[in-house]
Amino acid sequence: MEDCLFCKIANKEIATEIIFEDDKVMIFNDISPQAPVHLLVIPKKHIASLDAIETEDSLLIGHIFQVIKEQMRLRGFNNIKEGYRVVTNLGENGGQTVGHVHFHVLAGRNLQWPPG
Repeated sequence: MEDCLFCKIANKEIATEIIFEDDKVMIFNDISPQAPVHLLVIPKKHIASLDAIETEDSLLIGHIFQVIKEQMRLRGFNNIKEGYRVVTNLGENGGQTVGHVHFHVLAGRNLQWPPG
C-alpha cells in the first residue's frame, strides 16, 4: 500500500533501527515506548488490520508468534517471572493508529491489568 507507514518501513523507504528481519517479518522499537522493552512486529505483507487477516495468512501469523517467542528468549524474557505482553489493536476505539496489522511486545516492568 502506497501511503502505509509500516509498508514504507518494511520497504526501507523510511529508516529505522531494525531489531530483526527475515523475508516475512520485521521488528523495530516503538517510537513512543510504553515499557522498557516496546517492540513493534509487522508482517512485510500489507494487511490492514486483524480483521483483514485471511485464511491464507495463517502461516504468516503463526510465524510472527514464533519470531516473537525466539526474539524475547534472546532478550531473557523466557519464563513466567520475566514475561512479556503481546498486544494488537483493531480500529479506532481499539487504539489502532496505523492501518497495517502489527503487534506490540512489551516487557521489562510489571504490566498491569486491565490496560488503559
